[in-house]
Amino acid sequence: MSERTRLAVWGDPIAHSRSPQLHGAAYRSLGLDWTYDRRQVDVAGFAGALAGLDDTWRGLSLTMPLKERAFRAADVRDRHAELTGAVNTLLLGDALHGFNTDVGGIVDAVTAAGVTAIGSARILGAGATAASALIAVADLGAERVEIRARRPEAAVHLVALGNSIGVQTSVSAFAEPGGIRRPHDRDAAQRRGAGRLRRRRALGIRRRAARRGVRAVAVGSGGPVGGSDRALRARDAAVPGRAADPDLPRRLSGDAAAR
Repeated sequence: MSERTRLAVWGDPIAHSRSPQLHGAAYRSLGLDWTYDRRQVDVAGFAGALAGLDDTWRGLSLTMPLKERAFRAADVRDRHAELTGAVNTLLLGDALHGFNTDVGGIVDAVTAAGVTAIGSARILGAGATAASALIAVADLGAERVEIRARRPEAAVHLVALGNSIGVQTSVSAFAEPGGIRRPHDRDAAQRRGAGRLRRRRALGIRRRAARRGVRAVAVGSGGPVGGSDRALRARDAAVPGRAADPDLPRRLSGDAAAR
C-alpha cells in the first residue's frame, strides 16, 4: 500500500480558501512530506468525488455546503460531530472517520481571548457553524443561548439541540426591536444620521443669526451688547420656535433711553 500523503479542502465556492497555504506551512514545520490542495465540489458531486479517491489520500477538510454530506458519509464520528450533525474533517482509510473540529476551534478562540467561562451567549445565524457554536458555548458553561436568524424557522433544530444538552435556547429574528441591524440597513442609518446633523447645523446658524440681529438693535440704540436682562430675554424670544416680539426694537430703544 502506498503512503497516504495527499489532503485537500473541498467546498463550493473554494477559490478564496487559504487552507493550502496554512496547511502547507504546518507540514513543512513538522517535517511532513504531504500535499494539501483545494477543489471545488458541490453537494451533487460530493459522493462521486469521494468515491474517486485512491489510497494516496489521507484526508479531507470540508466547508460549506458539504458538512452535512460528510456527516452522512462517515462510518465513525466523534461526539461533536454526532451532536451537531456536521463533519468538517474526514480521515480516510479502511473506514471513514468524521470529526467536527469547529467546536474545539471556537472554544480555543474564546479562551485565547481570556474568556474561560460563559453564562449566556448570543449566536448570529442558523447554519452548520451555529450548531458548533452552540455546543462550544455549552462546553464553556453557558446556560442560556439566544439565536438570531434571518429566518427563525431555520433555527428550530438548534433550539432542540440546545434543550437536549440542558441549555435554555431561544430564537428570534434580526429585524425584531432591540435586535441587530442587518448589514444593508447601515447606509440608511448613515443617511438618517447625516440628515439630523444637517438640521442641527441649520438650526444653529438661524439661532446665531437671530442673536446677532438682537445685538445690532441694542448697539444701534445705545443699549448694551448683551448685558441687560431685557436684551437676554429678547435674544431668547428671537430663537426659532419661540414667540416673536414685534415691539422688540422699540422696547430695546426705550430701555436704552431710560438709562
